[in-house]
Amino acid sequence: MNGPLRILIVDDEPLARLRLRGLVDAIQEPRCEVLAEAATGSQAASWLRDHRCDIVLLDVQMPGADGLQFADGLAQRLPGGQAPLIIFVTAHAMHALRAFELEALDYLTKPVRRERLQAALARAAQRLAERAAAQVGTPVSEGERALVPEPADFITITDRGRLLRIPVSEVLYFKAELKYLTLRTASASHVMDGALSDLEQRFGERFLRVHRNALVARWAVRELERHAPTNFGELDGGDPNAEVADTWAVRVVHVDEWLAVSRRQVAAVREALAGQRG
Repeated sequence: MNGPLRILIVDDEPLARLRLRGLVDAIQEPRCEVLAEAATGSQAASWLRDHRCDIVLLDVQMPGADGLQFADGLAQRLPGGQAPLIIFVTAHAMHALRAFELEALDYLTKPVRRERLQAALARAAQRLAERAAAQVGTPVSEGERALVPEPADFITITDRGRLLRIPVSEVLYFKAELKYLTLRTASASHVMDGALSDLEQRFGERFLRVHRNALVARWAVRELERHAPTNFGELDGGDPNAEVADTWAVRVVHVDEWLAVSRRQVAAVREALAGQRG
């Protein structure tokens, strides 16, 4: 898309709409524009009869038809190529499974962090770009296809007794530490069981192996730089026999963290960065 993402905010609380508009206005990339606000699903439906937008930031619990009912009705009225993407923004986490059944792009819980909203809008921009390419018959490269998530791709983890479904498209990196894995998103770190080799096989080209203990989402790699190996001792668990030649690191977007790159993976990281620029 050449222009800004066009957004409709739907929430029955004026202060919530004001805060959400402020968060959107503070995001520089991707560029966004709030076209209108609505306090109910019926107001939003009325506005959409005469206007178009790319994204609806949608509350769940509202007077009249709730956000889930509104999203379901919208999907039935408009074909997939015309319906705006839905990002739920709500204080209630219990509706997440139903929201994803309705093919919502994302489900954000209040209070929303700007970084978390930015990550969701960035994925929306990717999805819209792929939709536009499909409509005009423009072929999508293998690299671009690998960067655009399928809506059904989730990782299910248990966190403090809660069962969470995290879209793979939100994952910045996986890192092996001792007997567990860390899953990092723009807004949180989660501990999970599993093996990096299994994740690498499952998600294929969307993640890049930068080190024997780290997989980074290709879209999240922003910079490759030479660093002193002592900066990353924690990645090697303090092992004196670790790869002392690891003098390179990648910067991860949104969290501004650096992860060590093993010597054998430097060329692959350079190639991934070159592909992004192209």
